[in-house]
Amino acid sequence: MSVAANNVNRVHRFTAQQRRDRIGTRHLLATAASTPIDAANGVVALHATDPATVFLSIRARMADATVEAVEDALYRQRCLIRMLGMRRTMFVVPVDLAPSVQAGATGAVAVRLRRTYGKFLADGGVGDGEWLDAIGDDTVAALALRGEATAAQLSTDVPRLRSTVLLNEGKAYGGQQTVTTWVLSLLAAEGRIVRGRPRGSWTSSQWSWSPMDAWLPGGLTGLPVAEAQVDVARRWLHAFGPATVTDLRWWTGWTATEARRALTAIEPVEVDLDGEPGIALRDDLEPESEPKPWVALLPALDPTAMGWTGRSFYLGDHEKPLFDATGNIGPTIWSNGRIIGGWTQRTHGEIAHRLLEDVDAEIADAVAAEAARLTTWLGPARVGVRGRRRTPLEQELVT
Repeated sequence: MSVAANNVNRVHRFTAQQRRDRIGTRHLLATAASTPIDAANGVVALHATDPATVFLSIRARMADATVEAVEDALYRQRCLIRMLGMRRTMFVVPVDLAPSVQAGATGAVAVRLRRTYGKFLADGGVGDGEWLDAIGDDTVAALALRGEATAAQLSTDVPRLRSTVLLNEGKAYGGQQTVTTWVLSLLAAEGRIVRGRPRGSWTSSQWSWSPMDAWLPGGLTGLPVAEAQVDVARRWLHAFGPATVTDLRWWTGWTATEARRALTAIEPVEVDLDGEPGIALRDDLEPESEPKPWVALLPALDPTAMGWTGRSFYLGDHEKPLFDATGNIGPTIWSNGRIIGGWTQRTHGEIAHRLLEDVDAEIADAVAAEAARLTTWLGPARVGVRGRRRTPLEQELVT
């Protein structure tokens, strides 16, 4: 037998079921987390585009989770922090990971935002890069005086935040855009300010802002970009591996060069993912013990559902009813590492759900019981779709 053949035979193989077993154990869906920070660490970072997703993602992974416990971790203990991250996505991350996310992903996002907003301002005749720097400094200074403020309050303190730029002139979707959101997003991406507790309920998106130094004394410790990216890649591979290099690049938003550099430092092992080439951490090749049977109702944009770009091993052929027109997944029902349906909250608070495939009576009963528990847990709170469009299944369930 040739050397090449011997090498092929030595490639470790992971079946789809072994990968699904890891979802249950690594993502703390078959075994409950003890704290909100444990839940976040299990998936590296919690998606936070929808305010409710953070709370519902933790609830799905943590025994006896409460809104108060999540708010305590976010706003009093401050062991979790909300920040722009990979692919300019809003995440909630453990504070020990935040410096790596800032250096390994968010810093590059800030560069792109500064370039984009600077062009808009220049084309609109409002100002240039120096103007953007000045208004940013004024905003940080005003925020330092207040300690905490909303965008509306800061616009009162810094009138230039109310400047407007005409975008997409002549288009039906064109119009005047106030620069407030641009400036605050850029300052957050640069690690100078941070989103705090929203005004109103835990599902609100009317954020308050604080100076980063006031929120985290010393701010986000600077790290070399390469070192930060190695840390992020290693954590992601532990939580989501084995996976493909394409999955890693998609999740992080890195270039091929950045991904290759991080993986060269980590030296992962090449593995076979049911015929597709993948990678895994060198010391992480043993299969997980088969977890106990489990079901979970995960919210829209949950980090498990959005962890890979190659989703067939857990999604099957359910993509069309569960994803909206912009490629974002809605609320999903899981059983033993696979998506088997979807759910939504109706106007009066009831959780409505639908299974997309035949399951045995025990699983169907477990899903119905979990839907009833979620209805009770949410109580009067309403999980709106906000900027995310409803998926086809959600639309059918609320009609």
